[in-house]
Amino acid sequence: MKAMLLCYGLMAASVYASINPLMIGQPIPDTVLKTVDGKPFRLTDAAKEQQLALIYYRGGWCPYCNVHLNQLQAIEPKIRALGYRIIAVSADQPSRVQQSLDKSPLTYTLLSDATMQTAEAFGIAFKVDKPTLQKLNSYDIDLEEASGQKHHMLPVPAVFLIGTDGIIDFVYANPDYKVRLDPNVLLAAAEASAEQKAD
Repeated sequence: MKAMLLCYGLMAASVYASINPLMIGQPIPDTVLKTVDGKPFRLTDAAKEQQLALIYYRGGWCPYCNVHLNQLQAIEPKIRALGYRIIAVSADQPSRVQQSLDKSPLTYTLLSDATMQTAEAFGIAFKVDKPTLQKLNSYDIDLEEASGQKHHMLPVPAVFLIGTDGIIDFVYANPDYKVRLDPNVLLAAAEASAEQKAD
């Protein structure tokens, strides 16, 4: 199955001017993420070893993200049976990613993209505007503390299915952070992709 879903919410278009997700058929960028221990993790190397279900979420401070991460945990055994490894990435610095794992133990991999270089390479990074920063601060959410950076950037929640050839097979990106890809839709996309590659 070759499918791509790009859904844009009602928020200001200027905020998301930088959003231009990589397309199906494009190779993933050769960038380095960080593990919870702060060690480098090269995505292209991981893709060579196993198909990836790459999930980008905002951070452990986001309740919508935490719900989605737990929903992914529910389908993780089925995704793994199809030959995929789930990797979830946020703008949180490694120590904050570890805190997320401590709160909700997950059997898949969580990584840090605190610099947002990989999110930018995937075309899903955007700079948070002042009104949104003020709103987050009113909820005691400090993006600088969470990421350890001063770029005030976040990723648009997104899902990429990636083959062992490093090519993107499926994309979903939605700037409306309240709307996430249904885990069953992700599972169906992974099943369809596995069937296609088996033919």
